[in-house]
Amino acid sequence: MNQFHLKKSITLELAEEMLDRAVKKAKELGVAVNIAITDEAGQLKAFRRMDGAPLLSVGIAQRKAYSAAAFRMPTGKWYDMIKDHPSLLHGIPHTPDLVIFGGGFPLEVEGEVIGAIGVSGGSEEEDERIGLAAFDITK
Repeated sequence: MNQFHLKKSITLELAEEMLDRAVKKAKELGVAVNIAITDEAGQLKAFRRMDGAPLLSVGIAQRKAYSAAAFRMPTGKWYDMIKDHPSLLHGIPHTPDLVIFGGGFPLEVEGEVIGAIGVSGGSEEEDERIGLAAFDITK
C-alpha cells in the first residue's frame, strides 16, 4: 500500500513569468487588473495589483484562482453547468470563496494541476483574455 504520492507545484519563477505576461496583455487591452497565482492547493503564490486596479478586485482575483485550483476547472464554466439546476444555481454560489464567472483558470502540466490564475478588474471577457495570455509558457 502506498502511503503518499508526489505532487507537482508551480514555481515562483513560473508564477512571476505568468504575472508579467498577464500585465502585458492587460496593458494592450488598456485595463488595470489584479492578478493572483496560486499553487495546486489554491494557496496564494504570487500576486500583482496594477496601478489603478479596483481595490475590491484584489479579493476577487484571489478567489477566482482558488476556485480554479480547488475544482480543477475554469471559473467561467460554472454558470453554464448550473443554470438549469435551480438548487445548484441558488445554493453553490454561497460556497465560501467560490467564484462562478470567468477569469480563473487552472494550470495543468502533464495532466496534473500545478496551480491556477485569477484575474479581476476588467470585464469578464477582458479578465479571461488576460488570464489566458499568461498561459503561453512555451517561451
